[in-house]
Amino acid sequence: MSRVTRYIFRQIAIALLAVTVGLAALIWLTQSLRFIELVLDRGLPFSVFLELTGLLLPSFFAVILPITTFVVTLFSYVRLASDRELVVMRAAGLSDWRLARPALLVALLATGAGVVLQTWLVPISHAAFREWQFEIRNQMAAILVQEGVFSSVSSDLTVYARLRERDGTLRGILIHDQREAGAPVTILAERGVILPGANGPRVILQNGQRQQMERAVLPNSPPGTPPQPRLTVLAFGENSVDLARSNRTEDSRNRDSRERFIGELLNPDPAEGLAERDVRKFRAEGHGRLASPLTTLSFALVGLAAALSSGFRRHGGGLTAITAVGAVVVLLALGLAVGNLAARDNRFIPLIWAHALAPGLAAAWVLSGAPGWPRRAPPVPATGRRALRRRAAG
Repeated sequence: MSRVTRYIFRQIAIALLAVTVGLAALIWLTQSLRFIELVLDRGLPFSVFLELTGLLLPSFFAVILPITTFVVTLFSYVRLASDRELVVMRAAGLSDWRLARPALLVALLATGAGVVLQTWLVPISHAAFREWQFEIRNQMAAILVQEGVFSSVSSDLTVYARLRERDGTLRGILIHDQREAGAPVTILAERGVILPGANGPRVILQNGQRQQMERAVLPNSPPGTPPQPRLTVLAFGENSVDLARSNRTEDSRNRDSRERFIGELLNPDPAEGLAERDVRKFRAEGHGRLASPLTTLSFALVGLAAALSSGFRRHGGGLTAITAVGAVVVLLALGLAVGNLAARDNRFIPLIWAHALAPGLAAAWVLSGAPGWPRRAPPVPATGRRALRRRAAG
């Protein structure tokens, strides 16, 4: 590796690392705010919050890596051009491909990182994230019940305990359960205890009353009478209420596409009984995950073509940079449209690969000196100008 290649490679690599980590941290900060209630309202340790939100980082890196590679490549070469460093390198006889070599090396490394993320790290981290969600929502519901506080175990289940003794016994319990649509239940009990169950914690209540509001047709009503709200009150000596929102069997059956590996997406197991719509979506997701790392290399080539093919400009390459950024924004929008189209109809899956490869091939064509592409001739060195003058004078 020549000294010039090392010089440009070091600048691009350091900038890519800093920009990618900084942007991922910003996205992590904005996305993690929706989980902060686990610490503030439900009393979970801050370490649980960090571990839960940290599992989202691989997904963030996989999404932003093609964008940051393009941005860093483009503006690194625009800065080299504005500082006249590219002029000196071209005067030394370096071609556009020689100048592009360090950026291509960085882009290849970023592409390899994208392959690792999309094929291995993203499904593993997302599966762990879903498992943590299940534990917090179900298995950890017991510790969410605090003394003297209306604790929202879920959006449709609220538990209140007047007193919590050292052995875990709850006294003065109120439970408001809205999990059954149209028939909310309110349970009052003198005492109770939370015990683990197969599908999550259950609270065993003693000496209480169950009140349920339901709609029913009253006795001796004329035909056609609409159902009327009616309060049903039932006293009990012992009762149990499931605090889990879902059972583990249902949770594992409905796995998200992001927690599946490529092979599971391209060839779903028929035993799962997935709907045809989900099968089409999974196949498109699998091809998208395979093609996504290639967009990193393609976007880097687009940035190189925009920065190097414009030649020398006395006042910098601001217009070139804006044009390249606009082109990549359009490509990102097209990528979303193509992904949605392929998810609805798998016949459009080749468009996913075309979107990933076509911009890079077109940019490589431009870098190679595309016929008819507007280019400025590189400046002639001072020694060359003097030789031309002498030759013209002779």
